Amino acid sequence: MLSKKTKYGLKALTYIARKDNNLPVLISEIATEEKISKKFLEAILLQLKNNGLLGSKKGKGGGYYLIKSPSEIKVASLIRILEGPIAMLPCVSLNFYEKCDDCVDETKCGLHHLMLEVRDNMLAVLDNKTLEDLTTL
Repeated sequence: MLSKKTKYGLKALTYIARKDNNLPVLISEIATEEKISKKFLEAILLQLKNNGLLGSKKGKGGGYYLIKSPSEIKVASLIRILEGPIAMLPCVSLNFYEKCDDCVDETKCGLHHLMLEVRDNMLAVLDNKTLEDLTTL
C-alpha cells in the first residue's frame, strides 16, 4: 500500500505537470486544489527537489516547477524516491537488496519466489508509466 506521502507526492507532481507552460506553482495552490496539508506538502516537495525532480523559485511568481519533461519521469522512480523500495521484501529488491535474517536459502524459499514475481509484475507497469501518463487520465 502506498503511504500518504507517496500518494500526495504523485498528486502534487501531476498537478504541477498539468499546468500550462510549466511555470512555478505555489505550494498553497497545490495544497488547496489537491486537499493536502501545506506543511506536509512542503516536506514532500523539498524531498523531490533534493532528488533532482523539481526546481523552485522564490518571491513573486515563485513556486515549484518540473526540471524534466513529464514524459521522462517514470512512476517507478517517483515511488522509489518517496516510498523507498518497491519490492515487498528486501530479498527481492533490485535497488535496496538485503538478505532476510530468517532465511536459510533464498533459492528454496517459496515466499521469495512469489515476491519476485510480484515485484516483476509491478515493475512491468510502473516502469512503463510516466508522470505524463498520470496527467492524461
